[in-house]
Amino acid sequence: MSITYREVKADILRQITQGELAPGSSMPNEVDLAASYGCARATVNRAMRELADDGIIERRRKAGTRVRLNPIRQVRLNIPIVGQEIEELGAAYRYALVHGQAEPAPNWLRARMALKRDDRVLHLTCMHYADGAPYQHEDRWINLGALPEAEQHDFSDIGPNEWLVSTVPFTDAQISFHAVQADATFADYLDCTEGDALFQAERMTWLEGQTITFVQLTYRRGHRLTMQY
Repeated sequence: MSITYREVKADILRQITQGELAPGSSMPNEVDLAASYGCARATVNRAMRELADDGIIERRRKAGTRVRLNPIRQVRLNIPIVGQEIEELGAAYRYALVHGQAEPAPNWLRARMALKRDDRVLHLTCMHYADGAPYQHEDRWINLGALPEAEQHDFSDIGPNEWLVSTVPFTDAQISFHAVQADATFADYLDCTEGDALFQAERMTWLEGQTITFVQLTYRRGHRLTMQY
């Protein structure tokens, strides 16, 4: 039975942690590693890519691959489906579409999403509830130049994030977090008091350099976001 990339990765990691491959040392090339493990070069390549993504090794064109002197710990944040997130908390999930309209991209959004003057977006406002209580306010814009089919989709029963995840991949994402104060609109939607501190996440995704969507997700005070690395 041929060796898997997971086994190659685990063995290289063992050599690094046990000092057989010292920090800063050069590593054999992929052809030699494939020969030593008796597997395809593609198997070694995938193992090496994952080790590089994990911050354990450093790969440089022409300079080769080295064990990092100081491994990099990277936070990985999955983009959750809010309905699944709520159900995993043991609560009943309910979704409501508040507003949906295709419109010309406003100036601030064109600048944010790098859109052209005549580009159109689908603007969606949605609410997500846990056991009947407001959980998340979603304010989303979808680039119709990238996803024209979004304009004809009915978002009455399925949230845009769930639809996007199942419809189009993304190659890049940018996420930022803010503390914001509840204005009258947020106070109404989230059943809180004006001036309350709220947690807000902004996320933008791209596919091969083309902006797909920009969204603001706002939660009531007390919301907790946990990341692991």
